[in-house]
Amino acid sequence: MTTPAFMTWSEQDVARSAIWRSDQVLPKQVVLADDTMTADTAYRLACAGTGLLWRSDFQNARQMLQALTRRIDKPKKVRPPKPNRHTPGLAGAAFHVHRQAQAQRTRILSQVLIELNADYDIALRRAPDVKAACMQAFGPSHGQASVISLRSLQGVIGAFEWRKKGVEVPALGEALRIYPHYGVFSPVRGEYVALVAQAPWPEALKTHPVAFDIGVGSGVLSAVLSRRGASAVIGTDLSERALACALDNLQRLGLQNQVQLVQTNLFPAGQAALVVCNPPWLPARPTTLLEHAVYDEGSQMLKGYLSGLPAHLCEGGEGWLILSDLAEHLGLRSREELLGWIAGAGLQVLGRLDVKPVHPKAQDATDPLHAARSAEVTSLWRLGVTPA
Repeated sequence: MTTPAFMTWSEQDVARSAIWRSDQVLPKQVVLADDTMTADTAYRLACAGTGLLWRSDFQNARQMLQALTRRIDKPKKVRPPKPNRHTPGLAGAAFHVHRQAQAQRTRILSQVLIELNADYDIALRRAPDVKAACMQAFGPSHGQASVISLRSLQGVIGAFEWRKKGVEVPALGEALRIYPHYGVFSPVRGEYVALVAQAPWPEALKTHPVAFDIGVGSGVLSAVLSRRGASAVIGTDLSERALACALDNLQRLGLQNQVQLVQTNLFPAGQAALVVCNPPWLPARPTTLLEHAVYDEGSQMLKGYLSGLPAHLCEGGEGWLILSDLAEHLGLRSREELLGWIAGAGLQVLGRLDVKPVHPKAQDATDPLHAARSAEVTSLWRLGVTPA
């Protein structure tokens, strides 16, 4: 269990401290803020890394956050270079400019802070009741007050609603749903799930019906593998949140006895006839909890999966790598690099299934990375051990 960080500040000449609940770094310093603070002052302080611990009307805190957002999103005179699929270097430069801007935006907007009492109550006028949402996201408070950024709190509330409704996953059949937890990536991009549901079933599963799901997340791919006929599935993840989420979803689907969950980095012990992995697709540093499902700094998980795969495949087994080529269109990784890593691990490509994503960003011409996103293809690479 991760040791919680604490935020400290002074209020009415009394030293205060509370558990820090946000996934951003602690503010450099903290000042008390209320309705008398102007948006310009708040913006200047937030840009300097100063946390604004809100001490008046909650809805006005929301308005302050909106005011900061308008100032950040105000069109700049100098625009980053437009991504171009035919000029990877330019696309890569645009991506890094975009990532830097997004990280700065997140850091600034995370400076509006809300204190949560020991029972997750908010002692501000017109504050919503977030007790159930916070309990679901963080577990028992153990009688300790905490501080969270308003932006993170909105994420907690949003996750609470998503978890109530769930996400329909057609590839599971019968209009079944997955219920994502706070901090666990939601399977809203269903094309990769459909690829796993449609790929040719390896012959080796007939004699060795064990499958591994590396990076189990919400448990959606483990559920697909189990429903397709793998009598034993082992799902792995380092994240306690992900493992709890996967267990919840597998229990809802009645698959908890067919899927074993293990907290480990990448592979469990032993071998399988099928080893599936859907690693983060972009080699960049994540800056928020959810971004760990999208960004894999240095392609560490991708490389780790490929290099370790041969030792965990039984004879005739297959590794299924689900990967978008968005990094290629952004100039962050070439197809030659990927193929080199595959060959260098002693693997060969047995086949590939491709699908065009249909998520909203692929159609959004105002997105800074639209040229790359519009060309994106998601693939399921079927990999096997290269014969000696």
